[in-house]
Amino acid sequence: MPSLFAPLSFAHGPALKNRFMLSPLTNTQSHTDGRMSEDELNWIKMRAEGGFGLTMTCASHVQANGQGFPGQLGIYSDDHIEGLTRMADAIRVENSISIVQLHHAGNRSPQDLIGEQSVCPSDDEETGARALSVTEIEKLKEDFILAALRAETAGFDGIEIHGAHGYILCQFFSPEINRRRDEYGGSLENRSRILFDIIKGIRSRCRPDFIVGVRLSPERFGLRLAEIKQIAERLMSDSDIDFLDMSLWDVFKEPEEEEFKGKSLLSCFTELDRGSVKMGVAGKITSGVAAAACLDQGVDFVLIGRAAILHHDFPKQVEDNPDFTARSLPVPADYLRDQGLGENFLVYMSGWKGFIED
Repeated sequence: MPSLFAPLSFAHGPALKNRFMLSPLTNTQSHTDGRMSEDELNWIKMRAEGGFGLTMTCASHVQANGQGFPGQLGIYSDDHIEGLTRMADAIRVENSISIVQLHHAGNRSPQDLIGEQSVCPSDDEETGARALSVTEIEKLKEDFILAALRAETAGFDGIEIHGAHGYILCQFFSPEINRRRDEYGGSLENRSRILFDIIKGIRSRCRPDFIVGVRLSPERFGLRLAEIKQIAERLMSDSDIDFLDMSLWDVFKEPEEEEFKGKSLLSCFTELDRGSVKMGVAGKITSGVAAAACLDQGVDFVLIGRAAILHHDFPKQVEDNPDFTARSLPVPADYLRDQGLGENFLVYMSGWKGFIED
């Protein structure tokens, strides 16, 4: 098995210096118009300095009406390029790969935040979202591609497409949410069409060495594990992406669906033929031992979330001590300030029960 500190090459773009990626973490630190703030820059810069081989932004919305939470980083306007350029430069200086995660919240966009009715593949009574027209779907695909081009212009090494956690691409995948009867609904091929069209558009219009990744999650939000396996398998067999980021909530859990019980959720994906595509995993990886165990089970890299909030230098800590474990919760607010969290990020984390000391 490779070491956590062995380099990793992609089919396109530069190689990672190690197997640690920073998970795309919601932090609510950007300006209301989506422009990067100094707090956002400081947060990202500290993680790049802390030894992550790849430093990824938070979910960045590709349309104004796709905003999912206050203070979200935007990439839907050329006005965002200046801040994104500063961010890409700060990551590059630390010899870390820079990636923007491209996102649209769909029916999870709060109406009071976006100032209009949210959108969804089909009318959604629960959230009040309306169905997208075919013309609007074509525009959505184009805006994902334009966002990738902005990331390229800003100097990022690549992008990750957010197809997980119940946001708009997930909503297309779900047979419960997506009840369309056109080319974007019905069969799994139709329901996943939007993702593969976006990937092909980015590949054809961004530079040849631009890194393209996809994040998937296999459970919740009306998803079926067997179908997400099929999407993952096609993504890897097509070889149009460089990496697949599987967000599992807990990398050591069993699947929820009865037919897959008795094996790990992770193994449902590591058993697939990967071709040239690299696979990583996220979900409660909070120690060097857990990270190494993921590689032992067949993944190529790990994505660090909570442990990266608690330790800006988690990779360096593990390099110095393979048994390093993230500190236990709760932690003082001042400790998190020292780890590069701005005041808005602290407010957001205070909503995570038991994370910050009262």
